[in-house]
Amino acid sequence: MISVSNLSLRYGKRILFDEANLKFTPGNCYGVIGANGAGKSTFMKILSGEIEPTTGQVSITPGDRLSVLSQNHFAFDEFPVLQTVMIGNKKLWNIQQQKDAIYAKPDFSDADGVKAAELENAFAELNGWNFESDAANMLSDLGVKESYHNKLMSELNGKEKVRVLLAQALIGNPDILLLDEPTNDLDVETVSWLENFLANFENTVIVVSHDRHFLDAVCTHIADIDFNKISIYTGNYMFWYESSQLALRQRSDQNKKTEDKRKELQDFVERFSANASKSRQATSRKKLLEKLVIDEIKPSARKYPGIIFKAERDCGDQLLSVENLTKRSPEGAPYFSNITFTITKGDKIVVLSKEHIAISSFFEILANGAKPDSGTTTWGGTITKSYLPNENSKFFTEDMNLIDWLRQFSKDKDETYIRGFLGKMLFSGEETLKKSNVLSGGEKVRCMVSRMMLTNANCLILDEPTNHLDLESITAFNNALKDWKHIALFTSHDHEFVQTVANRIIELTPNGIIDKRMTYDEYISDESIKMLREKMVSKLVN
Repeated sequence: MISVSNLSLRYGKRILFDEANLKFTPGNCYGVIGANGAGKSTFMKILSGEIEPTTGQVSITPGDRLSVLSQNHFAFDEFPVLQTVMIGNKKLWNIQQQKDAIYAKPDFSDADGVKAAELENAFAELNGWNFESDAANMLSDLGVKESYHNKLMSELNGKEKVRVLLAQALIGNPDILLLDEPTNDLDVETVSWLENFLANFENTVIVVSHDRHFLDAVCTHIADIDFNKISIYTGNYMFWYESSQLALRQRSDQNKKTEDKRKELQDFVERFSANASKSRQATSRKKLLEKLVIDEIKPSARKYPGIIFKAERDCGDQLLSVENLTKRSPEGAPYFSNITFTITKGDKIVVLSKEHIAISSFFEILANGAKPDSGTTTWGGTITKSYLPNENSKFFTEDMNLIDWLRQFSKDKDETYIRGFLGKMLFSGEETLKKSNVLSGGEKVRCMVSRMMLTNANCLILDEPTNHLDLESITAFNNALKDWKHIALFTSHDHEFVQTVANRIIELTPNGIIDKRMTYDEYISDESIKMLREKMVSKLVN
């Protein structure tokens, strides 16, 4: 168990947490949530001992082993991959190093023999003889091929390092597991493996993530950082979100009787408790919800942006026709080839590929008229496009405030009109006078969404729209796309976003296209599609 007593953290006059008292117990997974800047990662660093709080303390049950997902991708560059994973179990790794050092001594003494025997006993008690094979199996489970196991970490790319560092955190069944954004740069198969691993993990997990599907799959509790407090609520993220929204609506309804409110909340809890049977942690979560005290549910202070896309005109019958489209890398390898399809009314298409640069290149051709190596794209005369690129830095080079920045994209130059669109994306008051060239990643995306809303286009092209956004903005964006009645092409690593928005899936491959009308969950679980993908890859190789 890990507990927090009277924890406070202040930076000057700014208070992140004030007198937090919490207990994180075995058998539970706690999702830490909060607005950008609330202190989620800082709180995790306090728990791991990397940062000292202003007041208070963190206590761990004596003998418990704490493991942390490393955020420093270069810390182990001088170590082989397999050793990097084994270092995660520090106690066992240190015993092994001491053993090896004793056996390597040229003047092995009787005292050395006694010490070696003690180390061997401790090594065996910790299942040390399976240490290396367990590390290798963990790497393989996370998609790191055996041929990589003896490479130096410095030889791996960023995505490969993430998998190794995740294996390092998971190895050896730690008593307490701290994971900050563990799904970043993982593909859907690896995320699914991690969800299953954590759902069956019997010790304590504390995780920060912007992936709502992941939080819903693994969390039994939500630790919410709000009002400079940290409060723990029973249930997963969706339960917390919907219950806090319900509490917020009830607070604004002054005419509703107290008993009516309690009945509404009770019905809500019972509905979620019944639906818990659909989750991997069904039994434990259902029991937790049944014990929930209704008065624990509180409205959140967080603000959700107003993302509202309105099309100036409906789409005609001719939308988009793509014929034999091919694009190659500068080295000549195909990003995609012979891509042919047409769009029909109401299509909301998620575009997938093993290589994200293939999708970005595809969207650039569709949105900005970038030249393909061959093939054609033909848009209907009624179609107006609005594009959210993944890389937006070229839009934020000028030293101008946000009002002037957005004004340059608007036909209506009136300041009140411009402020209205900025306000929808939570830029108000003095924030509208921020310089556009010093914005954070999330602020840039919110500005780009304001720019999109100005266009009143009937076709949205979105390249990783949830990147850099907090959970509130992701949820608002998700809801906007669910309500969108016109056409959209998008890509996203957010499972919930794709599952709830897309009604058609197009996967680009170097040797053609996979085009299916189904949900994302159906697509990723369809064995025939996996076989088709492998066939297309092998055809390219041959």
